[in-house]
Amino acid sequence: MGRINKWLYPGIGVKRWVLTFLAGGFLTLMGAVLALGPGHVWRWGYDALTYFHRLTGTTPLQGGLLLVGAGLALLYLGGRNLSLSVLGLFLPHEEGRVVDLLHRRRLLQRGPHLVVIGGGTGLSVLLRGLKESTANITAVVNVCDDGGSSGRLRGDMGILPPGDIRNCLLALADTEPVMERLFQPRFSSGELEGHNFGNLFIAAMSEQMGFKEAIKEFSKVLAVRGQVLPVTLEAVTLEAELEDGALLRGQSNIAHARGPIKRVALSPPGSRALPEVLQALAHADAIILGPGSLFTSVIPNLLVPEVKKAIARSRARKYYVCNVMTQPGETAGFTAAQHLEALERYLGKGVINYFVVNEARDIPRELTERYREEGAELVIPDVEKIRDKRIKIIRAPLIAGEELIRHDPGLLARTIMDNLAREGIWIRGSSPPDPFHRTISKGR
Repeated sequence: MGRINKWLYPGIGVKRWVLTFLAGGFLTLMGAVLALGPGHVWRWGYDALTYFHRLTGTTPLQGGLLLVGAGLALLYLGGRNLSLSVLGLFLPHEEGRVVDLLHRRRLLQRGPHLVVIGGGTGLSVLLRGLKESTANITAVVNVCDDGGSSGRLRGDMGILPPGDIRNCLLALADTEPVMERLFQPRFSSGELEGHNFGNLFIAAMSEQMGFKEAIKEFSKVLAVRGQVLPVTLEAVTLEAELEDGALLRGQSNIAHARGPIKRVALSPPGSRALPEVLQALAHADAIILGPGSLFTSVIPNLLVPEVKKAIARSRARKYYVCNVMTQPGETAGFTAAQHLEALERYLGKGVINYFVVNEARDIPRELTERYREEGAELVIPDVEKIRDKRIKIIRAPLIAGEELIRHDPGLLARTIMDNLAREGIWIRGSSPPDPFHRTISKGR
């Protein structure tokens, strides 16, 4: 009862509309009594109402209908403004378009269930586009980062690296831009130099409630559409063997490898997947791998045995989004077909259904020259070399190339969502897809 009384406190702006709504209900009821007759219970009300229809010069039926009309009008007015007042307390900056906002959120909640796997900036780019089409997104992020702020927090506090997870949470956030400006910038001096507030925020919460709960609470702060999950809660380190036999330890070292990578592995091996990750994979309509650094962002998730098995077992459509640029040291000289070949060495052949490749080549020369000086080039879309007839190629212009050459969030997300719509996967509750590899045909 005490909680109900609090809604009547001064200044909340709901009392007048509650009284309007109650008055509307009373008038509607009394109008019905007058129009339909007294019965036994309402004899006292009917006797009083006879004065109303006499005063207005109407018959009891006409007077009753008049009261019902007035009551319904008050019910609408009170109910509408009561709803807007309450919603305005929680959505103060959305005044004037609450109905549109609620309608949009309802549609997003009915969107397809997507699991996006990767890490780094590539994953956050895709998430920023996908959140405009569905709220049922699970981002699965590797926990191998050992550089920068994340690496320092990992070494000092023994927590999982928060950087990639923070980027994905901000990409999925349904909040004002000021929140992103608060959590992203790095301190430029003092003992906190190199850290950003988002990482420190997650680290502080992790000390209080554990890493997994800290991510959940951070998601609430940002009003995230979907969820972001670490692929495992175990402290693992990425290791690589180069073609020349050299061994590298740590994601930051592998990203700057000076030779072709022969294989990567996690240490210690056999890490257990987060149960929520396996549950999301089991219920997914589509599983999307990439974009992102091939050996240091995407493949590390597949080195968790349970994740690899769950992807292969899932009946969801499975997409691999190829990078638009090679990465010096990691994928130098790789074509699109070589990206797919490397991925399948860890995921297995016949698992990927769709291979998404950029075909845009009209990029300013000065921009490509700048990348070439750093050892990076556009990935050649040599999809004709892919012999697996079960893989369908999706070729589209996907680049946003003004200052950086990377995927355009809107173009990439729309390409994938349009493909899902053509496959009949759109509204939540639709029947699960048949095993895709039985019906797929190769497209050019």
